[in-house]
Amino acid sequence: MTRLGDIRVSDGDAVAAEHIRTALLAGTFVYEDGSTQTFEPSGATTYNDRGRPTEGRWYLGDDGRFCSFWPPDFRACYDLHWIVDDEEVAGLRFVPDGRSRGFAGRYRR
Repeated sequence: MTRLGDIRVSDGDAVAAEHIRTALLAGTFVYEDGSTQTFEPSGATTYNDRGRPTEGRWYLGDDGRFCSFWPPDFRACYDLHWIVDDEEVAGLRFVPDGRSRGFAGRYRR
């Protein structure tokens, strides 16, 4: 399913800064509303909502957190947490600054 076989984590664990890139590039994410998102090694990202793609950029912030930029001026950083089902990494939870809950992205099977 994903290229994360060497990473051993439990559901809800924070994604270590050194694993963020691997986690994002492991596959296409499908969100709860059916939208999808892909991340490219170049830092490009495409969010697709009902057939309407939006192009953005992703990067690691100075504090080692995942951040994204969506033109013309939206920028946000997130804490990432693993979603693990039956001992297999199934996706990520993206938690915005100052919030206790976020949104889930599961790897497309």
